Parts: sequence; C-alpha cells; structure tokens
Amino acid sequence: MPVITANKLRDSYDVVIVGSGAGGGQTAYTLTMEGVKVLVLEAGRSFDVQSEVAMFQLPSQAPLRGVATPDKQYGFHDCSINSGWDILGEPYTQAGTEPQNQFRWWRQRMMGGRTNHWGRISLRNGPYDFTPRTRWGVGLDWPIGYDDIAPYYDKVEMLIGVFGTNEGLENSPDSSPGVLQPAPKLRVGELFAQKHGKKVGAHVASIHRAVLTQPQDAETIPAKLHPGNLKAQRILADSMQSRSPCFWATDCHRGCAIRANYDSQTVHLRPALATGNLDILPNAMAREITLNKEGKATGITFIDKTTGREGHAKGRVVVLAASSMESVRLLLNSKSSLFPYGLANSSGRVGKGITDSVSSSLGAHIPAFEGMPIHNEDGAGPHAYVPWTAHAQNRNCELGFPGGYHLEFTSGRQMPTLTTFNGIDSRSGSGTTLFGARLKEDARRLHGCQLGFGAQGTMLPNDGSFCELDPELKDQWGIPVLRFHWQWTDFEINQVRHQQKHIRELLEAMGGKVKPFVEADVLKSMKPGGSVIHEVGGAIMGADAAHSVTNQWSQTWDVKNVFLADGAPFASTADKNPTLTIMALAWRMADHLMDELKKGNI
Repeated sequence: MPVITANKLRDSYDVVIVGSGAGGGQTAYTLTMEGVKVLVLEAGRSFDVQSEVAMFQLPSQAPLRGVATPDKQYGFHDCSINSGWDILGEPYTQAGTEPQNQFRWWRQRMMGGRTNHWGRISLRNGPYDFTPRTRWGVGLDWPIGYDDIAPYYDKVEMLIGVFGTNEGLENSPDSSPGVLQPAPKLRVGELFAQKHGKKVGAHVASIHRAVLTQPQDAETIPAKLHPGNLKAQRILADSMQSRSPCFWATDCHRGCAIRANYDSQTVHLRPALATGNLDILPNAMAREITLNKEGKATGITFIDKTTGREGHAKGRVVVLAASSMESVRLLLNSKSSLFPYGLANSSGRVGKGITDSVSSSLGAHIPAFEGMPIHNEDGAGPHAYVPWTAHAQNRNCELGFPGGYHLEFTSGRQMPTLTTFNGIDSRSGSGTTLFGARLKEDARRLHGCQLGFGAQGTMLPNDGSFCELDPELKDQWGIPVLRFHWQWTDFEINQVRHQQKHIRELLEAMGGKVKPFVEADVLKSMKPGGSVIHEVGGAIMGADAAHSVTNQWSQTWDVKNVFLADGAPFASTADKNPTLTIMALAWRMADHLMDELKKGNI
C-alpha cells in the first residue's frame, strides 16, 4: 500500500483520513501500526524531504535573492511549496473591512502539511489551560483535563524526539523522566537574557523543540510505545535508526535532509507505509463527506487535481485532519437533508469559537553584543524561551486578561543575507552615510547586536470570531470558500499591552536601546488574526451536544463515525504552541477509535 493515483484506490478502507500533517500523520501511524487499513487524502503534491529542501544553499545561491514568490511565500529557503496566505484559485473572504477585523489563513498544500513549516516548539498545555471557565470565569472548560492527555504527551515526545529540560514550572508541565532528549547549551544572547531577566521577573529556560540532539533509543522506545506488537516495534526501530541528530547547520524551516527534526513524513508516514496498511493519495482536494440514508458517513468525495475529475474514497470511518479551518469548511460543505446547515452542526457551533495565539513583538539594539567574536547561531532555532510565571498575579484575571503568554527569542547572528545590513547607518551612531572601510568595520561590529522577543498568548473564544461559507464565491474546484469574521476583545488588547511593557522592561534590563513606546499604537502592535498560523477551534469539543461539535474523543456528536484530528476541537488557545497537543489528542482519539471498532460500535 504506497503513494497511489486515484485509479488505484481500494474499494473500501477501514478509515479515510483527510490531511497528512501532524494530526493526520499521527492518526495514520497509530492505526496502521495496529493493522487498520487506512487511506490518507492529501490536497497537495508529494514532497521529498531529502532531495527538495534548500538546506545547504548559501543566500548568494538563491534565485531572485531568495525573496518571496507565489509558490514560496516565506522565501526561497523555506521548504513550503504550493502554500501560503494567498493561493491562486483558492480564495477566502473577509466579513470585516478594518485591519483589526481581518483574518489571515495559511494553507499548506504539500505532503506532510504544516509540519514542513514550523519552529518545532513543543510545549505541553498545563492543567489551567483546560479549565478557563473554572479558573478565570470566562471561556469554556474542556471536557478533558491534563491527566487525560499527559500519557499521550509522553508517547508523542518519545516518538518524534523532543529536546528540553524539566523546570518544575507552574502550568508548564514537565515530561516524565527519561522522555526528553538533552537540551543544547543556551546561546550568548539567551545566557545574557537569563542573567539580566531576573531583574524584571523573567525566567529564561531551555525550550522544548522537536529536534534530535542525539540518536533515538531504538532499543527501548519501540517496546514502550507498542508493547506486545513485535512488527510495530521492528518498523519503528528501523525508522528511528534512519534519523540523524542535528549538527546545527541551518534553520529548521529549510527542511531537514538528515531527518533530525520532526515532520510528518519522516516520523509518521514512512513507518506507517512500511506496515503495508497505508495508501496515500496526493493532489486530492476533499469536497464533502458522504452519508448513507441512516446518517452514517460513507467516505469522502474529492477532486483529483491532476485531472479535474471527481472521485470518491469509501471508508468505514472518516477522520478530518485537514487543518482546523479546512476541516470546518468540509463540515459546512457537507450538506444534506439530514444536515441542511452542514454535517455535525445540530448545535450550530461548526465554524464558531475560532482562536489564535495573541502575539506581538519588540526588539532592540544590545550594545553589550557589539564586537563579539564571529560565531554562528543557525540550526534548530532559539534554545531558550521565557515561560509565563505570573500565575499568582493573574489568578482571577487581575491583569485584565485570562491566562498568559510566553516569549520566544529572535536574534540576529545567523548567516548574513543580502539584506542583513540594511539600516546599518542608523545603528552605527555615526549620523553619516557609511561606505568603504568604515562600513565594513561597523558591519562586523554590529552584526548580531539585535535581539528581540515575540510573545504568544492565550485567547478564549468570542462571538465575533468565526467563519462561515461565503454565499457566492467558490474556488477553482467549484467548492464554496470560507468567509471569516474576526474580533479582538479587551482581553487580547490588554494582553498585548502587557506583552509590550514586559518585553520592553526585559530588553532595557539587558541595556537594550528600544524605540519609544506609544500607548495608542497597541492595536498596531498586534499581529493579525491567523498570522501566527496557530488558528484552532471551529468544531470545539464539549461535555454536551447542545453546545459543542465533538465529545472528549474528538468524535462528532451527530455522526458517530466522523472524528477530527487537527486543531478544530480545541476549546481555546493556550499560551503554548498547539502542534504537540494536536498530536497527543490525535493519538488518544485513534486509540479510542480502534477500541470502538473492535467492539463493533462503529
């Protein structure tokens, strides 16, 4: 069972999964390792992480100086292909006209989905993140708690390989002993921030990131993850031995030809294919979920993008993992006499409750970094972050917003590009245009002196942030597109105001020269909704069918054989990146799904 074309589909599968990224890949891995026959439909083309990445190209080798193009919207060196905010023939629309009411939607049309493009930051949601209503009096409590998902965090971290340290922090849970890989040493700027951040209550800690710092333990981990399943253990051991530890060459966004960092193809799809239980159909644009007269899902109707023809994949179970908004779009477009407003939408909640990480950033020139010896900070991104620790001060939203945020480092001592020294005149302090020997001297002295922090914080659902089908516009495949409504509340605005103040204090504690703060510009400091590419929700899980779309297993209340395995069931956004939680929930869901299949309940 390999990567196939549409004319090679089987008559039927046990499970049809839409999407090959973090959630779809994890679900396919979990099911196929236990003998379930699975089809994965991927809207993008196949992609080879070994031969198609620009891992080792110098900036001078990049075409068009490496600038963004419609196919490479983060520039030449980013490994994303056929992906971006705006994809030809695949529009989406906005209900609002003001900048703060715009939502930006990134789509990743390639095998492995968004796992090809992310920073691999892998932080666990904490106990407070599952109970915002109970703790802060706002938002919705999830129908599960941290203890329900903790064992799956351990499993995912062992499978994908996550480095980091256990810090014993409140609401930023530790991993079980022996799960994490060793953390790399902190870099110069991170050590400097760690030393001076204490002055303003900033705790700088090693970050958790899905990158190998040493070979995986192929002798013991497979047996822990697949007890009693010798075939799965052998396949996983072979997969782990094919991965090499990071040697800190280039940024992870370029892709990793040695498979040191996690992406779905490397970790999930390769071993799943090795079981013989997986077919993958690329270039398959899912259009709708089909039902029988009893209201049970029968499969997925799709458009073969290579021929333009319609096809159908039949399955006993359908799992949506197309990314949260794409899965919502599928549900809304799956209309029938049983579900005239979209599949699994008896509550009217499909498309509602969209959230994203609340984010702003600020940087400064750090004079202490001037004239440092030449060294390189490329490789697996920053090695440290600043977790949220002000829980006591914000136990009842005393700071004007629920939850908190963490800070991620942005430094400037990567390999220079053709634009690295733009604006060097203003940084040199000379007041004159630089050229010749003076320009070279100042370039060497000032390279790497910029340090910044980007915040990512909690967002709870609000009634003004949702999506629906546009009443008129369709994409090039004839599928109705999404129209987005977006609204920032006082919670998010107050949080960004706090972010900017805290980052400024931290930079100034390091001696940084920060631009003057203008209070009225707080809205301009906020990154637009969706732009962090952490959007979740739209088919949120809950304790009852009247107020949610899925139950605690990410199983839709209305159609028992339809499950979700991406961020759509999230009831809120925590101050952590969502991908690790997506995978943990997907593994938990897949275990439950297999149990239900064995019992004959589906």
